Amino acid sequence: MIPFKLHRLCTIMKPEEGNELEVEGVLNPAVTRGPDGNLYLFPRLVARNNYSRIGIAKVQFNEAGDPVGVERLGVVLEPEADYEKRPNGGGGCEDPRITYVKPVEHYIMTYTAYGPHGPRIAMARSKDLFTWERMGLIGYTLYHPLDFNNVDDKDASFFPIALPSPHHHTSIAMLHRPLFPESIPEETVKRGEYRNIDKNKESIWISYFNLKAGKDTSLRNAKFTSHHCLANPVYSWENLKIGGGAPPILTKHGWLIIYHGVQKHENCTKDYPKYSYSAGVMILSEKEPQKILYRSTKPVLFPDLPEEKIGTVGNVVFPTGTDRRDDIGQPNRIDVYYGMADDRIGVAKMTVPESLPEN
Repeated sequence: MIPFKLHRLCTIMKPEEGNELEVEGVLNPAVTRGPDGNLYLFPRLVARNNYSRIGIAKVQFNEAGDPVGVERLGVVLEPEADYEKRPNGGGGCEDPRITYVKPVEHYIMTYTAYGPHGPRIAMARSKDLFTWERMGLIGYTLYHPLDFNNVDDKDASFFPIALPSPHHHTSIAMLHRPLFPESIPEETVKRGEYRNIDKNKESIWISYFNLKAGKDTSLRNAKFTSHHCLANPVYSWENLKIGGGAPPILTKHGWLIIYHGVQKHENCTKDYPKYSYSAGVMILSEKEPQKILYRSTKPVLFPDLPEEKIGTVGNVVFPTGTDRRDDIGQPNRIDVYYGMADDRIGVAKMTVPESLPEN
């Protein structure tokens, strides 16, 4: 038995015929409940030449409480800032995650700004989910010998409440995934199965922003510090790399993290490298988030449907959003929203088990 196993519900969103904003896919959405109690989806909308915007849609449910579709409501972010625009005229606001961060009393969106220096993590904030204020790129203090400010970075998400840093400072914690050139799947897939894994360069990291006395509600120009390598590839299903997925959600066992792992595809050859994205689960300590209490030894979701195997990038399931179903009186049910082959969006559900199994 695989605890936390996901059960697919439906393909909830796919490119709309005739919509120029979606001709190359809708994928990798942020998901959050609004002040009105409705569930909102923030998909990455991809136009021609991989030009990405972040949209907004309201999730629709059937009488049983299962998500079945969306109502498109428009676009909330498109490339406007210099750090979101490429020199060739392209641009990217990609792969958002959203958390209501209580210490700053705002929804905070982290997203990949694909600009002149490559992918970097940017922030925006909102009170109502419809109007967003850009807050610039995430900054970091130096972590010798690594300087995250000059490294591509993706897959960032915030914890919703203040937490102690490793130095016991009250902080906002963030997961992120630096993309060092030698650690991307396109490179690691070409190496042998038993390559040396550099935990600094193929890992999920956690960094902290120390909250000052009183309350700093802006996060503008914030520098994250106290960097800690949370997890690196361990199991065969994730042996090329791992990265963050949906934002952390608190359960009775601790912080639930749905993350992604990459492995070689069974048809991979030296001349034709292929890889496959699957999803796994971690549980982090409620009070010490850099401590892993549980980690799935096998994927809880892997590419199986034709829509997950064939698309813009085949053999990909990529979790980016969760919804705890308190609205229907089922707090142990977690709905997971995920990208399907970089083309469309699926949703699956899981039940949090009564106890954590031993790894």
